[in-house]
Amino acid sequence: MHKLFRWASKWWPGLIPLAVMWGFAAWNNTLPVEADLSARSSAALKDTVLDKTRIAVDGRDVSLAADAFSEEGRRDAVVAVETVPGVRLVDDRTRLVPEAKPFVWNAERDVVRVTLSGSAPLPSMKGRLTEAARKEVGGTEVADQMGLARGAPPRFEAAAMLLLDQIGKLKDGKITITDTKVTLSGMARDLGGREAVAAALKNLPEGFSIAANDVKAPPYVFQAYKDPVAATVTLTGYVPDNNVHAAIATSASRKFFNEKVVDNLKASVGAPGSFSPAVVAALGALSRLSTGTLVVSDREVKLAGDALYEGAANDIRAGLGKDFPKNWQYKPEITVKPAAGPVDGTVCQQLFSELLAKAKIRFGAKRAEIDPDSAGILDHLIETALRCPTTNIEVAGHTDADGEDSFNQALSEKRAQAVIDYLVKAGLPANRFTAVGYGSTQPVAGNDSEDAKAQNRRIEFLVR
Repeated sequence: MHKLFRWASKWWPGLIPLAVMWGFAAWNNTLPVEADLSARSSAALKDTVLDKTRIAVDGRDVSLAADAFSEEGRRDAVVAVETVPGVRLVDDRTRLVPEAKPFVWNAERDVVRVTLSGSAPLPSMKGRLTEAARKEVGGTEVADQMGLARGAPPRFEAAAMLLLDQIGKLKDGKITITDTKVTLSGMARDLGGREAVAAALKNLPEGFSIAANDVKAPPYVFQAYKDPVAATVTLTGYVPDNNVHAAIATSASRKFFNEKVVDNLKASVGAPGSFSPAVVAALGALSRLSTGTLVVSDREVKLAGDALYEGAANDIRAGLGKDFPKNWQYKPEITVKPAAGPVDGTVCQQLFSELLAKAKIRFGAKRAEIDPDSAGILDHLIETALRCPTTNIEVAGHTDADGEDSFNQALSEKRAQAVIDYLVKAGLPANRFTAVGYGSTQPVAGNDSEDAKAQNRRIEFLVR
């Protein structure tokens, strides 16, 4: 026995390295098995819908943690791992994504970014919504702040995609889906944008409805700038349609006798009521200024510039608002152009002739009432008369040869007197002016065409 012990004491220390080698081999063999099970378990889950998936393998036991979006999806994920060859046990640590009640989703736009927030029902849908927003707003930043939640109504994605199409039409604003109710607010990017959004909302998926639509249109702006240096009147902004466009352009060409009308107007929906008569009246006031700017924004009219003389400034400040429709506002900022130096009678006559060669004082057909479009030329004539205060002036009326001579004679006298009445009302002394009617006795053109007749119908200022 003693000999046996002595023999064993010689060989048992050799078992220690053998045990270490066996343990190392077993451990080294377990690593590829666990890695293989982990990879095959992940592959088995490729067709399942999960979020935050985490797989841990201990020997042949698999721990599965993930967020699932339905009870069925959760069970399918566990079964998919259980059926992986080589898996002995599955530790199910999956959980359902919380349900959102109510289910709310938002798309909000400001000047720098579009922010998506609230809940999305699936990770893939979350990605699709973000990508759709990026395409809709071009280079604008899209911030994804959406979480994941259960509880989305049927056809949620179709509704959200349609609403993302509308976010591109907004300058700023917010669109919200609360269960199946849709609310919108903000400012449309362009005129017509509000109407386009409203039309698109008619195509919401079945079951969805509009709870509130407070998308506003941007201001409907019409502008005109009178530049005496370039001798132009530039029209910009919007008009309701081609007919109104033509009417305004024609009116401007009649009112602005000394300037070229540059027409940059565009047709667009959204004009306030009575737009055309308000703009025509405002252009009439602008035509009386030496230089000026007119801005019509919705129902507010702003006119700024220099009148040719103090009386015109007072008249414009006090009178133009009477020509506007009800509920329109008028803000005049009218100053007076510095008075030009005095001139003698010869120069005064030359200035009168130059002005009346560019424009005519117009009247109603066969009548003595002065056309409002003549206010601009009359103000320029008054300014000239103020520069030669010691001269006497004959206002001569002429007609074409149509009709009876007696009628034409009386009409020419009445028109000449109507002009003097206008001058006196503006502050000029009545004793400086004499009204003379010549009827059709002093034509400057034949009477055989409408153009020739129009040349014969005229008022002349003659310094005496």
